Amino acid sequence: KPHPLCDEAKEVLEPYKRRFILQEVDITLLENSAWYDKYKYDIPLFHLNGKFLMKHQVDIPKFEDRLRKSELRSE
Repeated sequence: KPHPLCDEAKEVLEPYKRRFILQEVDITLLENSAWYDKYKYDIPLFHLNGKFLMKHQVDIPKFEDRLRKSELRSE
């Protein structure tokens, strides 16, 4: 479903889309109820390589730093 904060975050991340795979999770679906219970007040929420990164809005410097480190580890 459309969510303004999520839509804004996806727009901010658009220039980076070739450097990572964005996996969206709809926490309102029954199979994601554990995520809903944990994060219903903290969307959007971002993980990178399975680790918590940020919530509510994109922190570009933090995102770029973690993405760069992730890319260096995978080389």
